Amino acid sequence: MQGLIISALIAIGVIVLLGMTIRIVPQRNVYVVERLGKYRTSLEAGMHILMPFIDKVAYKHSLKEIVRDVPRQSCITKDNIEVSIDGVMYLQVIDPKSASYGVDDYVMAAQQLAQTTLRSVIGKIDLDKTFEERSEINMEVVQAVDEAAQPWGVKVLRYEVADINLPASIKDAMEKQVRAERERRAVVAESEGDRQAAINRSEGDRQAAINRSEGEKQEMINISEGEKMKQINEAEGRARQIELIAQATATGLREVATAVKEDGGEEAVSLRIAEQYVSAFEKLAKESTTLLLPSNLSDVGGTVAGLQKVLKTIDRTQP
Repeated sequence: MQGLIISALIAIGVIVLLGMTIRIVPQRNVYVVERLGKYRTSLEAGMHILMPFIDKVAYKHSLKEIVRDVPRQSCITKDNIEVSIDGVMYLQVIDPKSASYGVDDYVMAAQQLAQTTLRSVIGKIDLDKTFEERSEINMEVVQAVDEAAQPWGVKVLRYEVADINLPASIKDAMEKQVRAERERRAVVAESEGDRQAAINRSEGDRQAAINRSEGEKQEMINISEGEKMKQINEAEGRARQIELIAQATATGLREVATAVKEDGGEEAVSLRIAEQYVSAFEKLAKESTTLLLPSNLSDVGGTVAGLQKVLKTIDRTQP
C-alpha cells in the first residue's frame, strides 16, 4: 500500500515538474521569463523548456490591439464652458520587456495621460470648435500619449472622442441658436425665391412686350408693303389702261384716215360728223332746260367742212 502511495506521489511530482518545465505560448502572445528574479528572456508563440524552481513566467502580454475606454471627465473650454467628454483608446504592446518593467500598469497610465492631455487640448479651443475639430483633438491626444508611452513599450494607435455632453442651459441656448439660424436661412431662401420670381416675371413681361412690339412692327411693315404693292399695281394698271386706250384711239384714227382715202370716204365721214353734231345738240336739249346755241347753227355744212379739213390735215401728217 505504501508503495502505491509513493508511486502516486512520484507521478504527481513528475507532472508538476513537467508543468514547471514546459511552457506553451499561444499565438500573438509573449511571456516574460525571470531567472532568480532577474529578466532572462521573452518567450514567443510555441513550446519552451524552463528550468524548474529557477525560471518562472513573470508577465504575460498580448500583442493584439487593446481597446480601453477613457473614463468620462469634465473639461473647461477656452470660452469657459464646462463639457463632459469620454473616449476610446486603442493600444498595442510592441516591446514586452519595456511593458513589463517600464511602468506598473501601462493601460491605466495611458488612460490617465489621455485624460490630462484631453483637458489641455479642450482648454485651448472654443466650444463650437470642440464639435467641428474632433479629428484634430484625436490627433493631438494620440501624439501626446504615444510620445509618453514609448518608454513603456506601448504604441498608441488611435483615440476617438466618443461623446460630448453639455450643460442643459448651454444645450438650450445652442438649440435656440440653431432654430434662429434655420429661421434666418428660411427667410433668406424665401426672399431669394420672391426676388427670383419677380425677376422672372419682369423678364417675362419685358419679353412679351418686345414680342408684341415686334409683331406690331412686322404687321405695320406688312401693311405698308401691301399698300405699296397695291399702289404700284394700280399705277401700273392705270398706265396700262391709258396705253391701251391711246393705242386703240391711234388705231381708230388710222382706220378712219384709211377709210377717208377710199372712194366715198369723205362723204361718209361728212355724213357721220353731221349726224353726231345733230345728235349732240339733241342730247343737250333733253338733259338741260337751258340751251346755248352757236351763232352759226344754220351753217352745219361749214362746220362739217371744217372738220373734214382737220381730218385731211391729220391724214397728211400720217406716215
